[in-house]
Amino acid sequence: MAKEVGKDFPILSRKVHGKRLVYLDSAATSQKPESVLDAERAYYETMNANVHRGVHTLSAEATEAYENARKKVAAFINSSPEEIIFTRNATEGINLVSKTFGMANLKRGDLIVLTVMEHHSNIVPWQQLANERGALLAFVDIDGRGVLDQQQYLSFLKKKPKIVVFTQISNVLGTLNPVKEMTRRAHDAGAVVLVDACQSVSHTAIDVKDIGCDFLVFSGHKMLGPTGIGALYGRKELLEHMPPFLVGGDMIREVTLSKSTWNDVPHKFEAGTPNVAGAIGLAAAVDYLQTYGMDKVAGHVRTLTDYALRQLKKVPGISILGSDDRIGLVSFVMEGIPPHDVASILDDHGVAVRSGHHCAMPLHARLGLESSVRASFQIYNTKEDIDVLVDALLHCRKVFGL
Repeated sequence: MAKEVGKDFPILSRKVHGKRLVYLDSAATSQKPESVLDAERAYYETMNANVHRGVHTLSAEATEAYENARKKVAAFINSSPEEIIFTRNATEGINLVSKTFGMANLKRGDLIVLTVMEHHSNIVPWQQLANERGALLAFVDIDGRGVLDQQQYLSFLKKKPKIVVFTQISNVLGTLNPVKEMTRRAHDAGAVVLVDACQSVSHTAIDVKDIGCDFLVFSGHKMLGPTGIGALYGRKELLEHMPPFLVGGDMIREVTLSKSTWNDVPHKFEAGTPNVAGAIGLAAAVDYLQTYGMDKVAGHVRTLTDYALRQLKKVPGISILGSDDRIGLVSFVMEGIPPHDVASILDDHGVAVRSGHHCAMPLHARLGLESSVRASFQIYNTKEDIDVLVDALLHCRKVFGL
């Protein structure tokens, strides 16, 4: 499957330091198929105009393409188009919820529940909200396998939090959290739930109705789409009662010198000229993934993940973070070799991995580490890619005399 898929991604034909590019950094940003590049190019070459504001042909075509993109993204996660807000990325989506729903509904002493495995983008906005509103934060810990402590989670829920936020797949451990059950329990406690689906949106089928969450965010660039575009799903009844995040431009219904009124959702939360090309490219990424089907994509990525775990364990001195029950990525450290040196030597072999704290400093601190190496997988990766990674890691040991 992946060998044929790889032909659709132009960048994978290039060489790095004279070697075939082995791209294993998709958890940071994925590569883009030709169809996504073509979709963005077609917008700029054939219908480049602003949306929602013109009656001429180009504007009408651009508006139709933009709103059709919203419909495709909505269908992809089983929501309604009016519940999809286009953002620059998941970070903006989380900030939107914290600055609107959070500021309007939290008061001093209210509790926000998070987990220690969150990306910084799903920690810092809630820290800011807590500081501004006098709210409290509680973090669900992990056990020795890198799995969330569900008993501690239940103990926090007994304190009746107002907001609960968690990732569906950890961007460091690859842990697939039981988001449906966690959402149900949070709702039983009276909390509103936000799910970070950045690492899951391109690896698993997402159904927001089945999960039952109130908000869900993801970024297009992690699911074969363009940078600078993402989406926030929000239940319509919540969105309708939330104040706007940014004001001006297309989110306005009427403006006088003394007051303004807001447009309907989702337009109320899309101030100014949107990233039309990005939305169209994101829709093309959805089309591409659905060509194969998310079940097949998930099966391929899980097979690669399991294979990587088996092969990496053959490398002497390697320590893998988390449990074997994961999908999409493997983070590890090598005895006697700093992570950045590992990544640099791998780059000499044409292998692109991520080194550092992966925007998850609290989780690394919890694990007693400052940084790690992360190899992450996508639809275009093969077992041969992992074999190259393992050979390069063995070379790392030779370079360091191990």
